[in-house]
Amino acid sequence: MQFFYPIMFSLALGLLLTFLAVKVFPKLGMLDRPWKYGLKRERIPYYGGIAIYLTFVTAVLMFLPFDRQVAGVLIGGTMIFIVSLLDDIFDVKPVIRLIVQVLAACILVFSGIGILSISNPFGGTPFVLDAQRFEFMFFSAKLSFALLSAIFTIIWVILIINTINFLDGVPGMVSGTSAIAGAAIFLLAIRPGNLVDQHVVAVMAGVIAVAALSFLIFDFHPPKILMGDTGSMFLGFILATLAIYSGGKVATAFLVLGFPILDAVWAIFRRLLSGKSPFKGDLGHFHHRLIAIGFSERKAMLTIYFVSLVFGGIAVFIGSGQKLVAIIIMAILMVLIGFVMAKRLDIKS
Repeated sequence: MQFFYPIMFSLALGLLLTFLAVKVFPKLGMLDRPWKYGLKRERIPYYGGIAIYLTFVTAVLMFLPFDRQVAGVLIGGTMIFIVSLLDDIFDVKPVIRLIVQVLAACILVFSGIGILSISNPFGGTPFVLDAQRFEFMFFSAKLSFALLSAIFTIIWVILIINTINFLDGVPGMVSGTSAIAGAAIFLLAIRPGNLVDQHVVAVMAGVIAVAALSFLIFDFHPPKILMGDTGSMFLGFILATLAIYSGGKVATAFLVLGFPILDAVWAIFRRLLSGKSPFKGDLGHFHHRLIAIGFSERKAMLTIYFVSLVFGGIAVFIGSGQKLVAIIIMAILMVLIGFVMAKRLDIKS
């Protein structure tokens, strides 16, 4: 029952706020710009991420004690939310967005959230990242950080934020995948035998999962509303945070989001090699390629859901040592699928 009330409250609030957004946003002119992406269709209510953000923040403030780490999550998340909302409205430069992402990750580090160690894939002692800490005074507060831990944390947060954002090419893709990822982290957090208290992680994961799910009901193809970067980047930040909050779940998050993460890494390298900005969108993502070989948007989305569910389930029920094997299998599978898709595209062309 300790998780029932925050989850049900978040589900109800998410549904209410998204419903109101669908009805009110068109009257306020808060609609998307399909012509910007070469699309010829009616305009759809936009900035739906506002509903996700308000649902998460309200539930956290109502059901969790306000401590240093919770404050770090809310402050960092709010920074991401604001810059993403401004980007949806005014097209903020990629470098500005990147700077804010780094600053938000630094807020997490100084609040005591970060990647403290990395499991040894061959067994034995894990690689400790916070052995040597640096301390300094900030006004009257004493802050400390471990350099290696901070670097890995910043890279992880930036990677997941942009991975989720890159997914936002098909309506329902981000909300559905985020709901699956949040649910997987929730199940791990409430699993018996955890060495540290996972209550805060469980509440946040449950809240973000149902917030994404409530949005999916309106976002599922054909969509009645779109979340924009306002929603996708905020969801990415929260999922990245939950994976490293109070016990590492990086491998779990990597498995649930494995295909999108590998696709995001490949997209960044592909854009850099062609002399383009790694943050400038294109139609070369995995889900776009599925559509190019004949999948409908709905089928492409359900395919990503299925993969996320399968590997998310694997992450929940296997040990940390076996997760590396699962990640390797996933990477090989993606390469094989990519090879088959490339062959089919060659045949079609």
